[in-house]
Amino acid sequence: MPHKSTKNPLTPIKPRSLRLPPQNVAQALLGTYLVRNLNSCNTLVIRIVETEAYLGQTDPASHAYQNKRTPRTQTLYLNGGHAYIYLIYGLHNCLNVVTGNNTNGDAVLIRAGEPIEGRDIMIANRNLTRSATPRQIAGGPGKLCQALAIDRTLNAIPLDNPDAPLYLAQGTPVKKSQIIAGPRIGIDYAGEAKDWPLRYAIRNHPALSKPF
Repeated sequence: MPHKSTKNPLTPIKPRSLRLPPQNVAQALLGTYLVRNLNSCNTLVIRIVETEAYLGQTDPASHAYQNKRTPRTQTLYLNGGHAYIYLIYGLHNCLNVVTGNNTNGDAVLIRAGEPIEGRDIMIANRNLTRSATPRQIAGGPGKLCQALAIDRTLNAIPLDNPDAPLYLAQGTPVKKSQIIAGPRIGIDYAGEAKDWPLRYAIRNHPALSKPF
């Protein structure tokens, strides 16, 4: 069910909890908060409701497949708990949380979120009207980044500092019975890996990017 407010104050997630396999982190991030500090007066908060795990060097859908290292993918080889932000189709930023250690290239894509605080600013960032639904605001990785004004200037920052422009905060854990898994979206190029059930979401949440 949608949440109406955050805990006050928000407690950053400890990096060690992100230095685990991406499948574990992708599920654990459901129900946590993504906090965007725009300035001293404006903070945006979403509750993460949908994620996708990418298994690094062994995953044909991962940017780190077969230990690929380029200027763009170097961020994937930081320790778990950093932001990996890249542009797709030359238009949309996507936010990933680097997981595991600094040799794997593992990450979790933040695919959708429920607006919690700063909804009016998110709507303005998305050029929407006040009647916009949660899915329209942040129901997709590109929408989410636009709503929160996330771009590649935030690439590689650690996500555990509450004074930073962007960080992850603890939320209410989601029960296993409320988590649904299925194939990832938009990776038809990845062969059999396109069918791996590495997309995780809070069952029936209205902000999901696409229904299961």
